[in-house]
Amino acid sequence: MNFGETYDVVVVGGGNAGFSAAISAAQSGAKVCLFEKAPLDDAGGNTFYTAAAFRCCFDGLQDLLPHLYQPDGTKGLPEELVAMIDMKPYTKADFHADIRRVTKGRADPALADVLVDNSREAVQWLMDNGARFTLSFNRQAYVVDGKHKFWGGMVLTMAGQGKELFEFHLKTAKMHGVDVFFSSAVVDLIADPHTNGVVGVKVFRLGKNRTIGARGGVILACGGFQASPALRTQYLGPGWDLAHVRGSKYNTGDGHKMAHKLGARLEGNYSGCHSVAWDGNSPRASGNREITNQYTKSGYPLGVMVNVNGKRFVDEGFDLRNFTYAIFGKEILKQPQGVAFQVWDADGSKLLRKEEYSDDVTTNLRAETIDELADILVTKGLKDKKQFLETIAEFNEACKSFQRERGEVNFDPSVKDGVSTQGRKMSLDIGKTNWAMPIEKGPFQAVEVTCGLTFTFGGLAVTPAAEVLSEATFQKIDGLWCAGELLGGLFWDNYPGGSGLTMGTVMGRIAGREAAKRAKI
Repeated sequence: MNFGETYDVVVVGGGNAGFSAAISAAQSGAKVCLFEKAPLDDAGGNTFYTAAAFRCCFDGLQDLLPHLYQPDGTKGLPEELVAMIDMKPYTKADFHADIRRVTKGRADPALADVLVDNSREAVQWLMDNGARFTLSFNRQAYVVDGKHKFWGGMVLTMAGQGKELFEFHLKTAKMHGVDVFFSSAVVDLIADPHTNGVVGVKVFRLGKNRTIGARGGVILACGGFQASPALRTQYLGPGWDLAHVRGSKYNTGDGHKMAHKLGARLEGNYSGCHSVAWDGNSPRASGNREITNQYTKSGYPLGVMVNVNGKRFVDEGFDLRNFTYAIFGKEILKQPQGVAFQVWDADGSKLLRKEEYSDDVTTNLRAETIDELADILVTKGLKDKKQFLETIAEFNEACKSFQRERGEVNFDPSVKDGVSTQGRKMSLDIGKTNWAMPIEKGPFQAVEVTCGLTFTFGGLAVTPAAEVLSEATFQKIDGLWCAGELLGGLFWDNYPGGSGLTMGTVMGRIAGREAAKRAKI
């Protein structure tokens, strides 16, 4: 078969998974190219828009300490800061338990094993290649009794978040000789007509279709279909065309279409996705490359969420934030007009993360009294002021009733504290299981939120070695691998926060090594 040019390994997609695959293949001795659909000034996939948080197993603070940076880029943490950190180990058993709980036991156990068993090694690989990781003080810790108490198992983030993660990957790939092509859309896979094994790609670049050979194979890492309103409506259901896109506008299901056309098996939770409470004033069709992840509005455990009819609709405190934030966007989208309001009093407001709720990031609605706040919300779309005030009053009374019964239970935002609305004498139809404190001390604060769609859960069926499976034979398709958000079968309905990037690196590395090995045969 004649090709315009031939590489050992061809990678499709320039986010965390794609670059992990390309770098791993190059480190294994392969000649590698990576094609990215977006131009350089809009590249990075969803990776660019993330907080770059990685969930991995670790043996406590001392395990991570030698590799950590301060937010300003200085290597190492001051001793006085280390003395103020309260951090428990995060074991393989913890990670597995979190996956089972949030996916309701549906996660493919073989893929879960690959993620958990390789998570620490994957993060160390990034560190060894020069990635600057910091502790996620702002996102994953509260100051309790004078110490930074970390919660939820996820403690690491890149110093410069997703922007730095993309820049790090690009620099590292070029350092290892990877040819990176932007504004280059892969439009089809090329297969051997006799074996159906993948031998190359057709790519549209510089105004022409070109054929590129791949001696070892092709790695698809070009994301989900969250930026396609048509595919969202087809798979996620009616109304999902109205969701806002958190990240890349280029993730339109290209990998699903090309692989399925070749006969790849589709797998996983095609009706499910990662969707968050997202700023109501954000762009609809793609993320903002300056604000990126700051449009997330994850402070709901510290207050309440109400719809435009003035009613609560979720238990804001049924689990720690990084186990609930990826499902609440869906619940907001179900509400009238697909919007809601997050509401706090002065005590809740002071615990909100500045990067998400500062006045230069979002439109904060503030008032000295709850009645005045209700009047402001009416101008923003609240339809029933009376119901809103009744909701807050009933919530407050339920909080106080519980506290009268269980005064020994104290508010602690770093654990599931059991401070609830659900007592013996009074309980709400929709309770708040943890962190239920009355909303009664002015000034009061609210923001408007909508559904921000991050990525879709349905993807391609793969082996633990990242090999794509055939729909006809259930065997691997020779020369075709998959990594990142295109992979199906691991996340169902929800996911443990920070595990998406980790899985992208884990499977990207595996795919890169395996494709490089095949190129030498």
